[in-house]
Amino acid sequence: MTLEDLGYNDELERYRSENNLNSFEVGRVVSEHKERYIVKTIDKEYDAEIIGNLRFSAQERADFPAVGDWVAISEYDNNKGLIHQIFPRYTLIERKAVGKQGDKQIIAANIDYAFIVQSVDRDFNINRLERYLTICHASNVAPIIVLNKIDLITAEELGDLISKVEDRIKKAPLLAISNETREGIDKLRERIEKGKTYCLLGSSGVGKSSLLNNLLGKERMKTNAISESTQKGRHVTSHRELIVLENGGIIIDNPGMREVGIADSESGLEVTFEPIFELSKECKFKDCTHTNEIGCAVLAAIENGEIDEVLYENYLKMQREREHFESTAVEKRRKDKAFGKMVKSFKKIKGEKKF
Repeated sequence: MTLEDLGYNDELERYRSENNLNSFEVGRVVSEHKERYIVKTIDKEYDAEIIGNLRFSAQERADFPAVGDWVAISEYDNNKGLIHQIFPRYTLIERKAVGKQGDKQIIAANIDYAFIVQSVDRDFNINRLERYLTICHASNVAPIIVLNKIDLITAEELGDLISKVEDRIKKAPLLAISNETREGIDKLRERIEKGKTYCLLGSSGVGKSSLLNNLLGKERMKTNAISESTQKGRHVTSHRELIVLENGGIIIDNPGMREVGIADSESGLEVTFEPIFELSKECKFKDCTHTNEIGCAVLAAIENGEIDEVLYENYLKMQREREHFESTAVEKRRKDKAFGKMVKSFKKIKGEKKF
């Protein structure tokens, strides 16, 4: 295996040289668990941790390694490693952290494409698809929609679902598959390019791990059935993991997400809801909220049927979430800054008392 098989490129090598990192090995983070990382290099896998300076200088979660990151690493014991530096990321998929105001959770780094997996039975929800699309667009990751479990419905029902998706979502490719019958798996496999990194996104129980097993051609990832009583997916994948396929593609499997919170995703919303943003240029007022203003081109388009009302309502909901996240993030930064000043002041006073 070469670094290129893991997605390494000339730009990363140039950064390594320009920052005098040639004395370190280069590896990619393939899994993470409570600030312990498995880092894969050409020759081996290290059980790694970050050096103290990197930990001390970290200001937020994004300053720590994530699955998909490229890092400079050294060995200090048998298969034990120290991460000295994180290479610049070209993409970073994030969502609002569950239960934490103003915080973001990193899903994966350096992703080229995201397979957004939904099952065609209980999980099918176009509003949720638009949430995943917004996260991808905000991260400059190309989304591919995958409708799974098509063996559970008729061809006519599948055609109806595909039409509903295509009416709302115009530009994302759509694939229909079945992990049970393997229908559509070959077409999906054809989408996977050597040296490119793909991420599996979706709720629990939609078949992400089964899909990965089909792509691998073996049972590597543990799978489970949908709960009979709740009809909800069970969390089988417990952590993120990067896996290299035989055809050279790289896939990151993720735990199922019950919540897909929107963070500071203005650019992502613009792409996902492009028809609304294009019409907003024609509104009478530049700060139009598209809710009750006179001369709102968006409201006019809804009245004449040009814009789907459900799409519009989902846009408003996600826009409110984004604004709320940004306001809480600002407040969190203010509190963190005040706390930092207090700590510095305390240390200064304590140091002065020693003399």
